[in-house]
Amino acid sequence: MEYETIVGLEVHAELNTKTKIYCSCRNAFGLEVNTQICPICTGMPGTLPTLNEKVVEYAVKMGHATNCSINNVCKQDRKNYFYPDLPKAYQISQADIPLCEHGYVDIMLDGEEKRIGITRIHIEEDAGKMLHNDAFQGSLVDFNRCGVPLIEIVSEPDMRSSAEAKAYLETLKSILQYIDISDCKMEQGSIRCDVNVSVRPKGSTEFGKRVEMKNVNSFSGAMRAIDYESNRQIEALERGEEIFQETRRWDDMKGMNFVLRSKEDAQDYRYFPEPDLTTIYIPLEKVEELKKTIPELPNAKIKRYVKELGLSQTDAELIAENLPRCGLFDECVSIGGVSPKNISNWILADVSKYMNETGKDISESNLTAEKLVKIINLIEDGKISNNSGKIIFDEIMKNNADIDTVISEKGLAQISDDSALEKIVNEVLAANEKSVNDYRGGKTNALGFLVGQCMKASKGQANPAKCKELVLKYLNG
Repeated sequence: MEYETIVGLEVHAELNTKTKIYCSCRNAFGLEVNTQICPICTGMPGTLPTLNEKVVEYAVKMGHATNCSINNVCKQDRKNYFYPDLPKAYQISQADIPLCEHGYVDIMLDGEEKRIGITRIHIEEDAGKMLHNDAFQGSLVDFNRCGVPLIEIVSEPDMRSSAEAKAYLETLKSILQYIDISDCKMEQGSIRCDVNVSVRPKGSTEFGKRVEMKNVNSFSGAMRAIDYESNRQIEALERGEEIFQETRRWDDMKGMNFVLRSKEDAQDYRYFPEPDLTTIYIPLEKVEELKKTIPELPNAKIKRYVKELGLSQTDAELIAENLPRCGLFDECVSIGGVSPKNISNWILADVSKYMNETGKDISESNLTAEKLVKIINLIEDGKISNNSGKIIFDEIMKNNADIDTVISEKGLAQISDDSALEKIVNEVLAANEKSVNDYRGGKTNALGFLVGQCMKASKGQANPAKCKELVLKYLNG
């Protein structure tokens, strides 16, 4: 029997507000254990939370960016469960009325577009972090993360493969970064996901039993977890076994998952309205105002780059997925006068190489859009060679050099004058009579040798296209 995999994702993104969601403790990663805590975020009796307004604004922005309806009147709820890293023994979240719901994002995979539904986006507080180390027995708890603001983005079960799930995660990540509400550093846990997987016979309209996986710490790990769980369920069904609704822990090192507990339903959390916080009310004017702050998003950029600027799908995605890269690209295109494809080539090659090698952002370098456009323009006009452009680029990055000064001092100006080139070509052909005869005798590869000798004679300054044209004119004359 053939089976179909059904995937739904619950993505948790930490918001980059200055303070936590219900108190004034600093919202920062990597600080000394238990130094960013107070009676509110550690759940001391008698304390009262106060909602951080920025958290609501950020969630609404994400709702707009994912085509959701915004519930401008909603509430918060207590989600009750017992775990050592949850000092209050409940988490403040949202149950039946989330801030945002009924949205979607479009993903691109192998040149095909697919729409993935978003069930809801709600705000909640993060729990603490359990610390396990061979240096001590048992486990310790760091409460610094308690109260860090989260949005949870719950998808519809619309994905049918691990590749689609990865494309969806990458799309969400780029949106979060574009609207600047999360740094999305997976290694720091600021974006993480729970994966829900079920399988069903192909052609069936009923969903199978859903298994949730925790501890998925990377997008590639999510793909491995989905493939493993799908195969595990199919093999179990083929053996005539029953699939149970449960939560399993993914171990990426072992490439396996293990049962944690039977899957809870909403009633197990005993949700009830949070009594210490008032109703959330966002004026409709504010909702519209936040909508106007949403920039052009990555999928829209990719479509524009392909359809209007002639980039390939791959290049468009590589440019759009990185904010500094697409910022530089858009600025160069707006200056104009050069080919968007050549701008893309330079950014994806030399600029990206510099960023990778130095670990610096474009904004931290000496490069500006104006300088990059000038280099490309000089190459396109035949005034310098591509290799000379790279030399100039290196001088800008290292010494913030002036382009015209580098061309003058290093003698990089390309020779395009016909009379000067004719002299070089005539001298080279006279000195290489054998290669001339070889070409005329049918050995066409001799042409490349002769053009190369012309470039060598000019110390790399000759215009190679004009050199080739003049050599062919003589050979075929």
